[in-house]
Amino acid sequence: MIASGGAPTERIRVTEVRSDGRRERDDEAATEEPLEVRVVPAGAEEGVRYRIAVTMRTPGADFELAAGFLYSEGLLHSPGDLTRIAYCTDPDEPQRFNIVQVSLAPGVPFDAERFRRNVYTTSSCGVCGKAAIEQVTTAVARRPVGRFAIDPRTLGSLPGRIASTQRVFGRTGGLHAAALFTPGGELLLLREDVGRHNAVDKLVGQRLLSRALPDSDTVLLVTGRAGFELVQKAAVAGIPFLAAIGAPSSLAISLARDEGMTLVGFLREGRFNVYSGETRIAAEERD
Repeated sequence: MIASGGAPTERIRVTEVRSDGRRERDDEAATEEPLEVRVVPAGAEEGVRYRIAVTMRTPGADFELAAGFLYSEGLLHSPGDLTRIAYCTDPDEPQRFNIVQVSLAPGVPFDAERFRRNVYTTSSCGVCGKAAIEQVTTAVARRPVGRFAIDPRTLGSLPGRIASTQRVFGRTGGLHAAALFTPGGELLLLREDVGRHNAVDKLVGQRLLSRALPDSDTVLLVTGRAGFELVQKAAVAGIPFLAAIGAPSSLAISLARDEGMTLVGFLREGRFNVYSGETRIAAEERD
């Protein structure tokens, strides 16, 4: 259910041009709308709230997205740190279903100056607007733990498993996915969004609200590349293994190595590159 009243896709009219001519037809495009995340500190005066970020996202799982984002930022540390997540209640606000307000529990510290930055986060970049790179690295309170080894054949099969599950991508070709698997290859959770970092935040937010973090015995797979911010979000969530269908960045590799994580890139059935944490990939049996 899309609580915002929006939808993950929109019907559009397009002109299809082919070698044998052109024709008008209906198509579907992935929806992209802004989501504003606001924080209401405990004990705040009526109407006092702080605008933390604006991100371009695909409507759906907005509360998970807000919770996951604030968890990755280090503002939330457990489900008990918040008392309520809701859309803007002002009926005169035309964009109220694109505004999510997170109310903090008593005793949860909130540094207004640290978050007073009016971030605009595009659907392709999860860390734009950071005051300093140190704010990102210090958000990882403890290194992820994962004492397992996944079979290489199981790992190589994961992209195919999410391809058959991405319902909206199958209709539009315009969304990224983040999927959480067990080391045995069982799909636990999948989220889609126009932004890969949003998809990860939705996934982490769901696990946070379900009291499933840290996710020590899981493998996170993302479509596209593995940027620094995705490694950081996985590390904060306690996920020790990140695999990407695309390439990792140099900073992503550096952070994964610093945090003792496994980072895999260019994942395909039958081949992939390991950039850190090779011990979590089981040795292949020889005939």
